[in-house]
Amino acid sequence: MEALDRVVKPKTKRAKRFLEKREPKLNENTKNAMLIRGGNANLTVTEVLKDIYAVKKPFAVLYKKKNITRPFEDQTSLEFFSKKSDCSLFLFGSHNKKRPNNLIIGRMFDYHVLDMIELGVEKFVSLKDVKNSKCPEGTKPMLIFAGDMFDVNEEYRRLKSLLIDFFRGPTVPSIRLAGLEYVLHFTAVDGKIYMRSYKVLLKKSGCKIPRIELEEMGPSLDLVMRRTHLASDDLYKLSLKQPKALKPKKKKNISHDVFGTTYGRIHMQKQDLSKLQTRKMKGLKKRPAEKLVEDGENTPKKSKSA
Repeated sequence: MEALDRVVKPKTKRAKRFLEKREPKLNENTKNAMLIRGGNANLTVTEVLKDIYAVKKPFAVLYKKKNITRPFEDQTSLEFFSKKSDCSLFLFGSHNKKRPNNLIIGRMFDYHVLDMIELGVEKFVSLKDVKNSKCPEGTKPMLIFAGDMFDVNEEYRRLKSLLIDFFRGPTVPSIRLAGLEYVLHFTAVDGKIYMRSYKVLLKKSGCKIPRIELEEMGPSLDLVMRRTHLASDDLYKLSLKQPKALKPKKKKNISHDVFGTTYGRIHMQKQDLSKLQTRKMKGLKKRPAEKLVEDGENTPKKSKSA
């Protein structure tokens, strides 16, 4: 049995808190990513990993040492690092003659590889090369996807889901306008994926709504898709399953129309409208003849004597 698989009993309070953080929860923590450099990574791949780490911080772990592994052939080392660092996302960089400037982006499910897509870097502009102001660390980005391939092709559709998982950041209850300052734009066209990052500048417009300008910030990547390792439909469906406690409870007698209007149905007992008290008015007073007729109908008939 591996060291990470056996049951560990905490001996200190610090170890107990550490294990409690890793326990399954109804609302999971923000997904962390590990960035791993292959044994034959060149300068370009190393700079890409450093820039992605700068964008992803503080929800990322960068392994500086080289790791000789091939994820498409042997995934045990990735699963080991995933358990060790408690990361469900990974980005592996390598370089060789057959696949130059290679990136493998993927995610884990139950510490096993779920999806894995290999991308080749054709052009790269780092953060250092763009001499503009940068966003502060930990800024949540706005993700934009352009191109029909992200909706038509299954591999591109899975890549879009993977990129959203990788860059989405923490879940926040509310958003302020000044916090929307970082944009990641992905475009799929002619078999290539273009990644661009921009800083949002809010300019004066003479009214309440500011004028928006985009300033390129870096990094920018021109990518091409190579190999893919996608999970089966059953496993992918299992990974999307939510606990019953998180599912919204269905409310009875409430319905919604196409415009979002809420309708409620109320169940009441049958009412006797004859006893309903109406507004007293002179014109609604009963005449003496009407009262005599009503009194005659209400009095019981006398039985005839023999």
